[in-house]
Amino acid sequence: MAAPSPPPAAALEQVSRNKMFGGHNLRFRHQSASLGCPMTFSLFLPASPASNIPVLYWLSGLTCNDENFIAKSGAQRAAAAHGVALVAPDTSPRGLNIEGEADSWDFGVGAGFYLNATNEKWKNWHMYDYVVKELPKVLSDNFEQLNTSRASIFGHSMGGHGALTIYLKNTDKYKSVSAFAPVVNPINCPWGQKAFSNYLGTSKSEWEEYDATCLIKKCGKISTPILIDQGEDDKFLVEQLLSRNFEEACKAVGAPLTLRMQPGYDHSYFFIATFVDDHIAHHSQFLKSA
Repeated sequence: MAAPSPPPAAALEQVSRNKMFGGHNLRFRHQSASLGCPMTFSLFLPASPASNIPVLYWLSGLTCNDENFIAKSGAQRAAAAHGVALVAPDTSPRGLNIEGEADSWDFGVGAGFYLNATNEKWKNWHMYDYVVKELPKVLSDNFEQLNTSRASIFGHSMGGHGALTIYLKNTDKYKSVSAFAPVVNPINCPWGQKAFSNYLGTSKSEWEEYDATCLIKKCGKISTPILIDQGEDDKFLVEQLLSRNFEEACKAVGAPLTLRMQPGYDHSYFFIATFVDDHIAHHSQFLKSA
């Protein structure tokens, strides 16, 4: 009996294409099996090398979509220089018309928190599976020049939370991680408590599976340095971001962390654009090592 045929590659609809620094910003739409709705993602492909290009995933924050980072960060200059592809997914499912999905800016649409919801109402909110499993396969099926086995991940705010937790749960899949102003201890901040109670219910053990400060304490040996930039004038620092909690947890287990507190900087893309070249250089050294 013949072996079953592999599933067909996900059909991609190209939405836009713009040349930049010799490479191209590309935007695609596809039907997501993980999320049960059409999803868009943005991809910057550098001009060189022609093959075996490593992938650096960017996860955006609350209210954002796949375009914010591509349009505002200026990261393509450094990505082109280092020969690294940038991939930016959207931040949640869209268009499902679930009751309450758009009632507030910090929950539902634009606020997927990069987890797999267990509450039946929010069963489509499986951004963790989308980022970790589905999107890499979509990329490898459709772009032979990409090497999705050489991947790193970074993000901002809610996306910094996503990058850190995804990396800590999948150190075999990602070479390195960094973040800008990440939500590092969501079980102890209002954004996280609101999201987790709705997506995951009341089980605090489930919450801890998506909390970087909790996960770093459970991880095996982390050898690759974690880079975090945090603006000292960020209005969310004290109540929502809780950077020092993660710093203390890293110290307790000997995990290498570079936490750079940046005087005068806030939570915006002006802050991200200032330091994004450092982050791409950080990832490039690990993406290109054996």
